[in-house]
Amino acid sequence: MHKERIIVTGGAGFIGSNFINYMVKKYADYLFINVDKLTYSGNLNNLKELEYAKNYQFIKADICESEEMSKILKEGDILVNFAAESHVDNSLLDPYIFIKTNVVGTQNLLDISRKSKVKKFIQISTDEVYGSLSFDAQSSKENHILKPSSPYSASKAAAEMLCLAAVHTHNQFITITRSSNNFGPYQFPEKVIPLFVTNLILGKKVPLYGSGKNVRDWLFVLDNCEAIDMIIHKGNSGEVYNIGGGNEVQNIDLTNKILIKMGKDHSSIEYVEDRKGHDLRYSIDCLKIKSLGWTPKHNFDSALEKTINWYKENVWWWEPLKNTKGKRTS
Repeated sequence: MHKERIIVTGGAGFIGSNFINYMVKKYADYLFINVDKLTYSGNLNNLKELEYAKNYQFIKADICESEEMSKILKEGDILVNFAAESHVDNSLLDPYIFIKTNVVGTQNLLDISRKSKVKKFIQISTDEVYGSLSFDAQSSKENHILKPSSPYSASKAAAEMLCLAAVHTHNQFITITRSSNNFGPYQFPEKVIPLFVTNLILGKKVPLYGSGKNVRDWLFVLDNCEAIDMIIHKGNSGEVYNIGGGNEVQNIDLTNKILIKMGKDHSSIEYVEDRKGHDLRYSIDCLKIKSLGWTPKHNFDSALEKTINWYKENVWWWEPLKNTKGKRTS
């Protein structure tokens, strides 16, 4: 008999599937229910090793559909909402789908969670809600003003505001995470690291935006999974927690690291026109979650090498996904 149910929306996506793989193996007494619409970036192959797990099940459903979600959510559940459109370039081309999934979908989950008496609601957000920082600006803290600069980050900020409003108005137990750029296995190959790695495996060039000076803080996905696990068990309602890897790297330096690890040189770089409104730098202060006892365990360079090796060894997984949608984002 399972102690509690953890409902994971968007659990067939990159971070969601890594989270489920990690949690199912760690907690035999929880029942994990993966709810995913299976859009282009949702992939049940991410969870192949759990096919026969007794504490895992999958339900195909859309978080925007009230009737479907009302049948799934029960009193006492813990809900972790990963479900989101997350490709910045796509948000510039078609913002509406981001508003529907990320904003309307989140509000739908909040309403049903309240009616169903869900015990805890964990909203997975992003450091992109803080907007662009200058090179010399201090790292963003959880109480800093949000200045999202793309339809994607604006939709995630809006979803956060709805969550905090539900805490204030309805006293729902809701916690928000803002993580930095994740990387690792099972990441859809439109994102910068898997895009570059798979392109190089295929003998193609890597498309680098602008001058490559933009800075991102990189977090290995399993470190994020451990942080979310800790927040489920130790986090407080109404609180926001930054989750960063402490690895601020310019895109050009990241590109060079990948090239070196794959035995390539600068001739493999194709400089392309910069993205509109491309944020210069993201940087987050993580003292708050570290006070709960979390710290990232993975060294960036070794985790990057581990990730590259995973894509080399799992061509079967990514090859059918190449060019399915989008070009790249970072």
